[in-house]
Amino acid sequence: MNVRRLIPTTAVAGAVVLGLTALSACSTSDAADGGNGDKLKVTASFYPMQFLAERIGGEHVAVTSLTKPGVEPHDLELTPRQIGSISESDYVLYLKGIQPAVDDAILQSGVKNTVDAATLTTLENHGSEVSGHDHGHEGEEEHQDEHAHEDEAHEEHAEGDGHNHGEEGGADPHIWLDPVKYAEVAKGVGKSLEKADPDHAADYKKNTEALVGELDKLNTAYETGLKNTATKTFITTHSAFGYLAERYGLTQQGIAGIDPEAEPSPARIQEIHTIAEKEKATTVFFETLASDRTAKTLAKDTGLKTGVLDPLEGITKKSQGADYIEVMESNLTALQKALGAK
Repeated sequence: MNVRRLIPTTAVAGAVVLGLTALSACSTSDAADGGNGDKLKVTASFYPMQFLAERIGGEHVAVTSLTKPGVEPHDLELTPRQIGSISESDYVLYLKGIQPAVDDAILQSGVKNTVDAATLTTLENHGSEVSGHDHGHEGEEEHQDEHAHEDEAHEEHAEGDGHNHGEEGGADPHIWLDPVKYAEVAKGVGKSLEKADPDHAADYKKNTEALVGELDKLNTAYETGLKNTATKTFITTHSAFGYLAERYGLTQQGIAGIDPEAEPSPARIQEIHTIAEKEKATTVFFETLASDRTAKTLAKDTGLKTGVLDPLEGITKKSQGADYIEVMESNLTALQKALGAK
């Protein structure tokens, strides 16, 4: 993330004031009114939150995403109009720690129904090298029990984290790339929509159950598809896949960590080359919304192939699928090929 591109907090505060002065009295009314009998006005911070809001909200919501397709979400700058639209929302869904400018604007918006997806599951620290083994569902149930006690800690922990991909002292925010954690978030979003708009609670509950069912199938596909592979190590320019690696017993080797377009140092290139030889890694993955320059440079220097592993921060014409489920299925295919699935 290029911090210099983010608008300062003082500018956000000023724009919030401008936005608030233009609001009508209905913006402070109970969200159950749904905007004078119309659809619930939902603001989502970026695509993974938009997908949840649209799938769970269905016909009862009108969803606006603050991050347009093709825009790198970490570098998002908000206009005064966007900040004003946040304040006019009935319901806001975001993921704290991904977009500091959004976090600041939401904090000052005064919207009653504001949901931070990070409080709906457990966040962990992931460095550029992440490995793990499938925790199974038992551990997730224990996590659910702990959530009530962890929400406050999450708020304190995420404060000032920024988008640091699990560097020392910071939690990795990429929870949506683990279908199990994403399903946990979906359940929490469903319950919060039921509370915000009780007149349509039954539909929100039904839509949540349907989406969680799809995510469970996706998790099973990943478990089965990655169970037997020639190698467990994959290399990526963007260290976004820590939760995915941990869930399915893989090892992620990130080149640059914070900035997916950063040039790797000669020492890191040599290190990756050594790791690739030792672990029989075949592919350097780059992402859809960033340049493939780093991946191609490393691949050329190490004799590896390149491929796309999409962190699903936005859907564009270049995406290998029309929505979250389809792109995650494409990611699975890419991983199976790179890891030598049997």
